[in-house]
Amino acid sequence: MGRVLLAAPRGYCAGVERAIVTVEEALRRYGPPVYVRRQIVHNTFVVGDLTRRGAVFVEELGEVPDGGLVIFSAHGVSPAVRQDAERRGLRAVDATCPLVTKVHKEAVRFAEAGHRILLIGHAEHEEVEGTLGEAPGRIHVVDPARPDDVRLPEGVPVSWLSQTTLSVDETMGAVARLRERFPGLIDPPSDDICYASQNRQEAVAAIAPRCELVIVVGSANSSNSQRLVDVALGAGAGAAHLVDRVGDADERWLDGVETVGVSSGASVPEHLVGELLDWLAGHGYADTTPVTLAEETLTFSLPPGLRDRSR
Repeated sequence: MGRVLLAAPRGYCAGVERAIVTVEEALRRYGPPVYVRRQIVHNTFVVGDLTRRGAVFVEELGEVPDGGLVIFSAHGVSPAVRQDAERRGLRAVDATCPLVTKVHKEAVRFAEAGHRILLIGHAEHEEVEGTLGEAPGRIHVVDPARPDDVRLPEGVPVSWLSQTTLSVDETMGAVARLRERFPGLIDPPSDDICYASQNRQEAVAAIAPRCELVIVVGSANSSNSQRLVDVALGAGAGAAHLVDRVGDADERWLDGVETVGVSSGASVPEHLVGELLDWLAGHGYADTTPVTLAEETLTFSLPPGLRDRSR
């Protein structure tokens, strides 16, 4: 009846894998409860699974008892959060993705050089919150859809950084407009969009023109998953939907559809994609063709406190 184009790469990236294994290893070594500040990654299944195994997710450090073990999520935290943990004697393990840490270091370097920093991203996202804390008063958050809103004093050097999970197109579109307004705009030493976000976006863009429908597996609070939906629509898919898991899929989406594209965000376990493929096969879409644009081999070591005796 129909076919499926299965995009690759998809699912877990190296930073997500590292963060999840960090919580698993802490639970194995120290036993529950292990506290995690915010969601370790933005996926409801992962958070639910780790909760059942003894992880306790909190919004702020005040919810962690004195002397407790707390893990910082993959999205990063501000220096103020680290200082608070140290002041309270918490045992802190930092699961920040190394690619987010790179952006933090770039922010510090630009701030020390006297720059005003334009941080392209969404102000409510935890990654942006953490980066802001590296240079309070020097960083200005720029919504990628509204680059004209930012106002800066005259005569200061201006540089830009970005949230790692944005789409490449929206980021570079915002940079182009900012460069018109600030002709001396200084680039970061390398693009801040993470390799995994970019690879997943390129894979979705490759299949979207051949699909009447694209389904992306990912949670609603996952920026990189949301961007895959945007990329699919921008690249020519007839329709695109985000589903947390297969139960969110609607068979009415399949009306008149010959080809369905499937991908998943960087924090999504592969078995959730498998469940969606089974559901599609049950509705006549059993012919699945993988479309692979890149092979990912990068891995990250566990945080120092867990590295020496990890599995």
